[in-house]
Amino acid sequence: MASRGTLGRVVILLVLIVLLGTGGILWFDYLGIIDSRHYFAPLYKLLGMNPPAGITTLPSENGDLDADRIAKRLEALDLRSQELDRREVTIVEKEGEILQKAQELEDRLSSVEEKEKTFAETQRQADERKRNVEQIADYINGMPPQNAVANLLAMDDQDIIDVLRAVEAKALKAGNASSVSYWFSLMPADRAAEIQRKMANKPATLP
Repeated sequence: MASRGTLGRVVILLVLIVLLGTGGILWFDYLGIIDSRHYFAPLYKLLGMNPPAGITTLPSENGDLDADRIAKRLEALDLRSQELDRREVTIVEKEGEILQKAQELEDRLSSVEEKEKTFAETQRQADERKRNVEQIADYINGMPPQNAVANLLAMDDQDIIDVLRAVEAKALKAGNASSVSYWFSLMPADRAAEIQRKMANKPATLP
């Protein structure tokens, strides 16, 4: 009698194990962890039921969690790719702006350098002219008055004015009387008047 009771409990335990195992399999299948619906399809048909659909964002994948993970990773990669594309466009635009500003700075630098060269050349020419005028003033001042006036009249008016002013400056520095007034008296009246008028209207010694 005891053996029959034991056998009955074993059978009941086996049935419970089978039911629990089957229920667990169906639950895992529903969650998409495993795919067992095709094994239980005849049982569903026999009972007149449709196999339940698992939890998944991809219905065509029959609730495959691996497929869900792959889809999410692909979506994340696609978003990341779009973000990188936007950043690349921004970087390209910034590079264009930087290159444009660099070109503008280079053009300005070239312009400044060119102006500096022009100024330096102008200054060099002015210094050279000043030295030449002072040298001519020394030569003229050492000549007899008639010869000095003859050489002056051979120049244009601006050169005459510069030489006469250089002569006056040298005489003033040395504390001597200038010969300029006497030279004017030896020049033709109209030419002397024109030179004096220009000297009065343009007091600068050199252009």
